[in-house]
Amino acid sequence: MKTLIATALILASTSSLASNVSFTNDSCDVDISGGIKITSTAIEFSKNKKPLYKIVDNEMLYVDGEQINLSYSQQSLVTDYSNSIRATLPEIKNIALDAIDLASDGVNLAFNELLGEGNDISAEITAQLSEIRKEVDEGFTKDKEISFDEDGFSGDEFFSEGFEKRIETAVESTVQNSIGSLLIAVGQQMLFSGGDMDTFETRMEDFGERIEQEMESRGEEIAKRGEALCQSVVAIDALEDQLTHDIAELEDFNLLSTHISSKNSKDLM
Repeated sequence: MKTLIATALILASTSSLASNVSFTNDSCDVDISGGIKITSTAIEFSKNKKPLYKIVDNEMLYVDGEQINLSYSQQSLVTDYSNSIRATLPEIKNIALDAIDLASDGVNLAFNELLGEGNDISAEITAQLSEIRKEVDEGFTKDKEISFDEDGFSGDEFFSEGFEKRIETAVESTVQNSIGSLLIAVGQQMLFSGGDMDTFETRMEDFGERIEQEMESRGEEIAKRGEALCQSVVAIDALEDQLTHDIAELEDFNLLSTHISSKNSKDLM
């Protein structure tokens, strides 16, 4: 049973990594107090479901439906802001895909040790996680509309609690439906250990530690990328500050608030 516990820990850590995609971790926190809809041609900003302004083709700024005449410096700022937002999307997607892969690999390592290569439980869980992975992969493309607001991502609720729950349920439901096979496998492993419970537990603990070491190193890499992504959003927040300062029509709009736990921390709440 230690193997199953190790699996649960792996999945729990993977869910935490998914939270990094929401730009939140121990040292970097970004709060989005409005909505953003990104299409192939425009980025639209809203507050409480009501439209505020939009940027079309990375250069034209519209506020309340009217195009704003921009100076050269203002135009450069608007373009930088739009391009910076778009540049984060591929990394959000890649981090999410790698986190799902990490969960899948952890599950396979655990159940292959207990049940042997090619077991039905690993195959079923892998299939379900692969389907979730496909949805993320197809949902984050330049041709698809991506939108989120104070309630989280729209559509398939990427990276929301509901999305994380799908990953957990994929594992939990499969395990529950296969509890008989698992109990038989545990009994066989105990027989392999000569019926000695201490020997069996030691074997499972040693394997659990091997899984943890392998998964931790990969998890740390994903976490570092989540941190870098958060820093990118902090830079976008700085651009937003400039927009609201330099363009009078935007002075009342501030959708991003960031906080960095360091000497150079910034809190725009």
